[in-house]
Amino acid sequence: MARKFPLRPARPERICWGCDKYCAADALQCGNGSGRTMHPAELLGEDWYEHGDWGLDEEASERPKDSGDS
Repeated sequence: MARKFPLRPARPERICWGCDKYCAADALQCGNGSGRTMHPAELLGEDWYEHGDWGLDEEASERPKDSGDS
């Protein structure tokens, strides 16, 4: 079973997000021979999961509730 993908990790630069191992940036285990894969928040900003279809189950539960009148 795959780990849940964090929407807002505290220090995304410390981890490689390229596979389910989530290795430390200086100890890559997947053997892809390249550098660290960045988290989408590093590339697209804090609200990265609100745009597009990422297929994440956590998406609805992690979004802030609207406080406006309905």
